[in-house]
Amino acid sequence: MSIVKKARSASIGARLASARNRDRLISVASPLVLIALWELCVRTGVLDARFFPAPTQVFDTLATLVNNGILWKNTAASLDRLFWGILLGGIPALFLGVAMGLYRPLRAVFDPLVAATYPIPKSAIMPLILLIFGLDEASKIVMVAIGVFYPVLINSAAGVMEINKVYLDVGRSFGASRWQVFRTIALPGAMPLIMTGVKLGVGLGLILITIAEMVGAKSGLGYMIWNAWEILSVETMYVGLFVIALLGFIFSLVLNEVERLLVPWKASHQ
Repeated sequence: MSIVKKARSASIGARLASARNRDRLISVASPLVLIALWELCVRTGVLDARFFPAPTQVFDTLATLVNNGILWKNTAASLDRLFWGILLGGIPALFLGVAMGLYRPLRAVFDPLVAATYPIPKSAIMPLILLIFGLDEASKIVMVAIGVFYPVLINSAAGVMEINKVYLDVGRSFGASRWQVFRTIALPGAMPLIMTGVKLGVGLGLILITIAEMVGAKSGLGYMIWNAWEILSVETMYVGLFVIALLGFIFSLVLNEVERLLVPWKASHQ
């Protein structure tokens, strides 16, 4: 009987691995198909090359910007700001969100504040951020931190609230401290939704850092795109957009792999 079970488990595992490999292949192939279609439309005159330059032209410009170091410099500046913004916004949001999910009074205090401030467009508060933090690095990092904070906070609280109360009661019955409840029950139980919040936060942070760099910055992908618009260098604009899209794609792949490691039981049900 055990041999049959092992064979069945191996068969299920093989099917899951095959499905994951297929999904990865589709994820890589779909952008390539879109690029090929874009190239074809430009060459046949369906798209105006003045506004939609062919991907081959964009890649030529990309190679030039890589060789002269401009692209590396601007990408590194954006990633540095994004990294610190994610840390400063994500870590407090994680702890506060889990605490809100565990303790009703804390949720009663912060829920109205979150509900009131979350709908405010983050780009709309940019003038205020610039007024408070100036045109230096701090304002860009704060913009990213604000964008990351809300998705992580909301999803962390929701994840804890989705945990079956039996597990929390059992932990308390065995005398678990608040830190032990947080570390061994609340955090693992809420991890699927926490990872969803992190993915949303990183995507929003990438959007906001690009917007922030268009105002008062002298480096970064957003600055490169805005400067290219000012001098009508359309290919360079598309290079900036392409790099941002590529970063978003890479972040998605990395976070999906992290999620498979942290939440293996979720992957086994997909």
